[in-house]
Amino acid sequence: MSNWFETLEGLHIQVWDTLIQGLVDAGHPARRPTFATVSPDNWPEARTVVLRGSDTEAGIVSVYSDLHSDKIRSLKKNPRAALHIWDPAQALQIRLKTEVTIASGPAVRPLWENIPAQSRQSYGVSPAPGRPIPDALDYIKNAYPDTFAVLHCRIITIDVVHLGDDHRRASYSRSDDWAGKWLSP
Repeated sequence: MSNWFETLEGLHIQVWDTLIQGLVDAGHPARRPTFATVSPDNWPEARTVVLRGSDTEAGIVSVYSDLHSDKIRSLKKNPRAALHIWDPAQALQIRLKTEVTIASGPAVRPLWENIPAQSRQSYGVSPAPGRPIPDALDYIKNAYPDTFAVLHCRIITIDVVHLGDDHRRASYSRSDDWAGKWLSP
């Protein structure tokens, strides 16, 4: 019997198991991936987000955002993002290239209703996220559902690296139904 990292199928399954683990375990590294976009003036942007959804069948992961954040402006100009996860316990790096759809308003109201009251305050900060303020705490947190957005990230490619005794790297693409191929690490 082989280890999960020795086969293309095993690595692919492990990627999705890792993403799902990030949803159910608040302490898991996949819970807080790095989310990268390109700004409207073509600068790379990376920030930590919280993984909020994972649909293996559809090949989609989801995160939440404030509609007034810089990442929304970036995604409106270029609706692509990359997510990066490093799991030291598994020596596993996962990179996802995605096409992003921004959902807000009545379509996401049921998700808003499930967010704890304390966490809702992250959506509706005034002034809007990233705007200059005169002092470090010169902002107000308001739970405002109209600024709540869900970013549905449709995965186009998965690049995974296992850094065990022997390094292994594989790539999976939506265009070939996730068949997978080995890459030089």
